[in-house]
Amino acid sequence: MNEQLNTFIQVAESGSFSKAAEKLFVSPTAVMKQMNLLEKQVGVPLLIRTNHGIGLTEAGKSFYKDAAFMLQYFQEVLLRIHHTAKADQLVIRVGTSILNPCKVLLNLWNDICGEYPQYKINIIHFEDDAYTLPTTYRTIGKHFDIIVGPILTENWKDYFRVLELGSYRFCFAVPRNHRLASQKTLSVKDLHGEKLAVVNGGKSSVIDEVHDFLLKKHPEIKIKDIVRIFDLEVFNLCVESGAVLLTLDAWEDVHPSLVTIPCDLDFTIPYGLMYPLSPSAEVQQFIEIITSIIRTSVTTKEAR
Repeated sequence: MNEQLNTFIQVAESGSFSKAAEKLFVSPTAVMKQMNLLEKQVGVPLLIRTNHGIGLTEAGKSFYKDAAFMLQYFQEVLLRIHHTAKADQLVIRVGTSILNPCKVLLNLWNDICGEYPQYKINIIHFEDDAYTLPTTYRTIGKHFDIIVGPILTENWKDYFRVLELGSYRFCFAVPRNHRLASQKTLSVKDLHGEKLAVVNGGKSSVIDEVHDFLLKKHPEIKIKDIVRIFDLEVFNLCVESGAVLLTLDAWEDVHPSLVTIPCDLDFTIPYGLMYPLSPSAEVQQFIEIITSIIRTSVTTKEAR
């Protein structure tokens, strides 16, 4: 109706389908169709069609007097509806960064978002910086409600909850000019004689296990312990020093000068949704929805 009212006003004021079409940036045929539909809905003729132009019937003149008011009223109603819809929306703020991309969550959500139109996802970027990341993790719920990423710290239960989604495998990242860069897969033995950077600023028990395994079983590897949280600077340092980096398969595209290669290390790191210890009702409901998706997926796989 909004479009038809606007078209009728333009036809009435210009006295021509073609002139109205020019003002509306549509074809004259489209204007005629709109007017035919409007007259059908109103139930009486509104326009007088002649070879010299378009005029208004008495009913059309009466309708024209109220058309502008009806158009304005209709637009105000639409505006109120949109405002009401926005007020009813539940906004979930999802943090994302290079090392903590939210793509995993979005892939899950996009499959079922049509069933939950009340939810709106806002993506908020944050920096992967070893100096600010600890604060970022401790304040989940302040600037964003959810972060998706690997669980690389043992004291996470003090700061946030985790909904586990799966696990990442360990890989080795080597500079592109490194002798091992052309390999499709790597054995731990391939690193004998090499420098290997092991990052464990978060005091991860899994990384501790990997570290101990390498020390005991492969003392030929020169392990360089980096006591800091994984951030982009770690990747830059490995490129500059030529050292191999113990990394995750999720980070294979993080640095263009490093090649991430699968290896035979039989260790994994869990990853999932990190959310506040005391989530809002909206966030808690969102987490429950994601949990149900995961359970359904697991049940389906087991049935197969």
